Amino acid sequence: MRSILHVDMDAFYASVEERDRPELAGKPLIVGGLGARGVVAAASYAVRRFGVRSAMPMREALRRCPHAICVAPRMARYREVSRQVFAIFHEFTPMVEGLSLDEAFLDVSGSLRLFGPPEFIAADIRRRIRAGTGLTASVGIAPNKLLAKIASDLNKPDGMYRIDADNLRSVLDPLPVEKLYGVGPKSLPAAQAAGIRTFGDLRSASDTVLWRAFGRHGAAMRARAAGLDDRPVVPEREEKSIGAEETFEQDIGDPAVLEAQMLRLVERAAGRLRARALSAGCVALKIRSGDFKTHSRQRGLAPPTQDTAVVARLARELLGAWRSDHPGVAVRLLGVGLGALGGAQQSDLFDAGPARDARLDATIDGIRDRFGNSLITRASLLPRD
Repeated sequence: MRSILHVDMDAFYASVEERDRPELAGKPLIVGGLGARGVVAAASYAVRRFGVRSAMPMREALRRCPHAICVAPRMARYREVSRQVFAIFHEFTPMVEGLSLDEAFLDVSGSLRLFGPPEFIAADIRRRIRAGTGLTASVGIAPNKLLAKIASDLNKPDGMYRIDADNLRSVLDPLPVEKLYGVGPKSLPAAQAAGIRTFGDLRSASDTVLWRAFGRHGAAMRARAAGLDDRPVVPEREEKSIGAEETFEQDIGDPAVLEAQMLRLVERAAGRLRARALSAGCVALKIRSGDFKTHSRQRGLAPPTQDTAVVARLARELLGAWRSDHPGVAVRLLGVGLGALGGAQQSDLFDAGPARDARLDATIDGIRDRFGNSLITRASLLPRD
């Protein structure tokens, strides 16, 4: 039987802000977009008491808690702390599957002889995270990924919980069905209409009821409610794309302003590409107009690159082509995606242009990692008249 941990940092972005700015500790704190269309990226436990949750529109969050303190995300800082946390994970096992900056699955089955039972490993990981970062984490322990993720949520924050054969039914059966992976806003009403309100209801439902609630996915949902999951922990999952997107506070119709926003997204996406030592063979634009229609444009890059200037030139062409097809259309959301990822390509040492661009990218990345994204931009990427 495998021993799987799911480690989930507690209110990660908000906790980092509280640690770096002690005057915020214990106060209702929201990290997220500050405009009218902003979204909550993280909510401290003090503000969660008012019903504020991540992914909630900022406008709704402030309606529920008007006195909340709002701060903009500092992704470079969160990535820095995340690297510290993941380094601790790798001290115990190479089998680490990151789900995001603040959570991961760990298969510690091969580490038990060296470090002791999974409860000892989980407790030690939590101690080391607190000592090294000043932050807290909650850990779920189980024989599979599904149960480990459920368990980590049962004793938050700063807790630990184990689900195994001895307590499987008593823990799972009373849980509300909306806590099960795969039950979302669209499927929940159908499940409740079919009389399925708990894991136990789902596990014991007839085939007819399952079909009414989940269609052809009924058997799979029943298996999940019974705690069955044979997915392995997959370390260092290969990324298929890297990107950046933004929903604007007001729809943008001015071509120069739209291009400026697009170039800012190119900078972010290309920086993330270089941080992972990758190159991209494809550039894609995602454009959502004011009437909520979503459009996409993409084109290949040959040879693959991680240079901001190269990506920016192609993104400009794609945006220009879309604007030619949709003259005068205002844009609500814009995204830049980089796909067909591979290892970073070395620049030709005898080609001064790419080598110079690579040095410029490295210099700008270093400045932004240290001082933030807004301190510097390159004149060559400013919108043209």
